[in-house]
Amino acid sequence: MALLMRTGDLTLDAPAVTPTSRTHAARTVEAVKVYSSGPASVRALDGVSVGFDRGCFTAIMGPSGSGKSTLLHCLAGLDTLTSGRTYVGDVDLGALGDKALTRLRRDRLGFIFQAFNLLPTLTAAENITLPLALAGRRPDPDWYDTVIDVVGLRTRLGHRSAELSGGQQQRVAAARALVSRPEIIFADEPTGSLDSKAGAELLSFMRRAVDVFGQTIVMVTHDPIAASYADRIVFLADGRVVGEMHDPTVARAVDHMKHLGD
Repeated sequence: MALLMRTGDLTLDAPAVTPTSRTHAARTVEAVKVYSSGPASVRALDGVSVGFDRGCFTAIMGPSGSGKSTLLHCLAGLDTLTSGRTYVGDVDLGALGDKALTRLRRDRLGFIFQAFNLLPTLTAAENITLPLALAGRRPDPDWYDTVIDVVGLRTRLGHRSAELSGGQQQRVAAARALVSRPEIIFADEPTGSLDSKAGAELLSFMRRAVDVFGQTIVMVTHDPIAASYADRIVFLADGRVVGEMHDPTVARAVDHMKHLGD
């Protein structure tokens, strides 16, 4: 098991120190994920120990097949590990049954995916509050108003999905992720289906959610422009953490990705 020692902007393997729940909103310890078995097996994660700081915007980057989406899905309890541990705070996800895991995802996590996953028969307002409604809860009115104003949807709340642009639909999805005040928002290629203007709007919103609300965001992206909005990039290759970068810029992210073979 290895942690990472910072050298300039990047980090190198160093003697291990297990991530802890005191500073990390989510973490993995020796995470291994193997798909299939025998000669056709794929080791998507290969002993990953990494923590994600509270109140921080972290991007995960790596070449195709590096394990970045698998890591995010295991962190979010959407997939299970073959071995190792995944924690949200001090909760070991592997120790939870299906119902408890569903409650944890509903009550403590938020999700933004490339597909907006909005229900077309519902208005923007109804889509935003849907997870809370399913949990039998109502949004805090002041917090709801704050989120709506931050994402700039005040005049579009009564519109259904087909009446919204792609950028507006993704902002609805982002507001839905934030309105329950989750401990962590997991975002998997959230700008992948957006044009550059809409993508920049969403990323600016996510950046503000961290800076103003103290939100924790973990985002998988292949885009160095998107990653430059983060506080930190964790780089994966062949299912392993191979480095990290703090206060990234587009140029430095591009340069490092070239060395990973992307």
